[in-house]
Amino acid sequence: MIKKGIAASKGYAIGHVFVKANSEIEIVEKAITNIDEEKARFEKAVEASRNQLKAIKEKAEKDLGADKAAVFESHIMLLDDPEFTGSAASKIENEKINAEKALSDVIDMYMQIFAGIEDEYMKERAADVKDVGTRVLNNLAGNGGGDLGSLDKNTIVVAHDLTPSDTAQLDKDKVIAFLTNIGGRTSHSAIMARTLEIPAIVGLQDIMDTVKNGDAVIVDGVEGIAIVNPDEKTLNEYTEKKKEFEKKQEELKKLISIETTTKAGKRVEVCGNIGKAKDVDAVLANGGDGVGLFRTEFLYMDRDSMPTEDEQFEAYKHVVEKMGKKPVVIRTLDIGGDKKLTYLPLPEEMNPFLGYRAIRLCLGRKDIFKVQLRALLRASVYGNLKIMFPMISSLEEFLEAKDVLKECMGELEKEGKAFNANLETGIMVEIPAAAVNSEELAKHVDFFSIGTNDLIQYTLAADRMNEKVSYLYNPMHPAVLKLIKMTIESAHKEGKWCGMCGEMAGDEKAIPTLVEYGLDEFSMSASSILTAKELIMKA
Repeated sequence: MIKKGIAASKGYAIGHVFVKANSEIEIVEKAITNIDEEKARFEKAVEASRNQLKAIKEKAEKDLGADKAAVFESHIMLLDDPEFTGSAASKIENEKINAEKALSDVIDMYMQIFAGIEDEYMKERAADVKDVGTRVLNNLAGNGGGDLGSLDKNTIVVAHDLTPSDTAQLDKDKVIAFLTNIGGRTSHSAIMARTLEIPAIVGLQDIMDTVKNGDAVIVDGVEGIAIVNPDEKTLNEYTEKKKEFEKKQEELKKLISIETTTKAGKRVEVCGNIGKAKDVDAVLANGGDGVGLFRTEFLYMDRDSMPTEDEQFEAYKHVVEKMGKKPVVIRTLDIGGDKKLTYLPLPEEMNPFLGYRAIRLCLGRKDIFKVQLRALLRASVYGNLKIMFPMISSLEEFLEAKDVLKECMGELEKEGKAFNANLETGIMVEIPAAAVNSEELAKHVDFFSIGTNDLIQYTLAADRMNEKVSYLYNPMHPAVLKLIKMTIESAHKEGKWCGMCGEMAGDEKAIPTLVEYGLDEFSMSASSILTAKELIMKA
């Protein structure tokens, strides 16, 4: 069976399916007759959860350290708590109901108790109950704990969609590709696939209903085709295609240490976009001239509390030190829209992508913003760090953000902590208003970086996550190109540099036009750097 979707990340993969169930599990009460059998089913799910948590704890200790892994020890202990799992087992026995309903009732009871308690420790305890309970429910439903952190090798993850925190869990040594029902080429799951350098196809519409756990699948990330349970001839054909693709990637490595210069003789920087501190290794391995975008929101995800100033400082310091004299553009927190934090509840909005997010949220919550800015300033003495503010729509927003930055500088100076007072500050041009007003903004910023993912969707009123309108999402639309050209010209008029950190920077069809417009810096997923270098040098 062949399924066609949107090619989101190039490459070929041949592996077996793991279906990630939707996080919402429907609880239906059922009367049971065999109590011992139901209790045994419940115990089996608890034991499976215990084994999964032990494996996750070991991985966390290895990757993150013992302190970060401690939370999983408390989750394991919760599984042995008679007040928790013991209460669910008692309910099965006394009320003669199915394990799912019994456990769900116990979780709800705990959540109601904790809801009225202000104590921070007790709130964290509530989150533990919810996490552990959901894991057991997933195991009862046969969903493998809903876990992406403990998969087998050669796994192809199939999901309705993958959230940023889902993709943050993926282990590249085991997950070789993924397929999703929804999404477009610039959805976050697609961007993360390119960061992980694994093939991906999105917008497949019903792939979750088409495959089951263990199915063999070929992922053709070049044409956007998934082949389910292929015959031997097709398998051999794609094994050859995979070898050819890998051979071409190997040939491109000759460009790693070569400076990128256009045919007209202009030196252009080709940089990498990263989501985690460790992603910087892939940028360097692919010959990146710097980091053009560090998406710092990933430091805030996959955890149950805000990262501290010191935690952030260590992450930023690691990246700038690794890059040496090469530039590192770090974007301040861009939360909102489809990126949510469990511990930072935001109001429900009709249009979250146009709502309280990114710089708007940071200026509204300066307590959060200042922690990040202080960490960035402290890390700025270790390399060539530049700060970029996202979602700027007016000069007033940029100036207010700069005022908060100056306030942080004053605090650090009083505390005797070193920072680079002359570091560059710029903005992401991703709102059409900023592009139209770029001539005025260029007088105040040190640089522009064009965020085409949002700029295109806002200009064309086409949701970039929606596969049904993906045909409208066109980077080469004349209106989009006019805004890009205008932004580059405005920067150059004021003697400032202009980069691009949206996915269009690595788009093979767009690169010649961007070179023609005089773009100074192209930043993209590390896996696209060498191909982009080759194209820029020919343009």
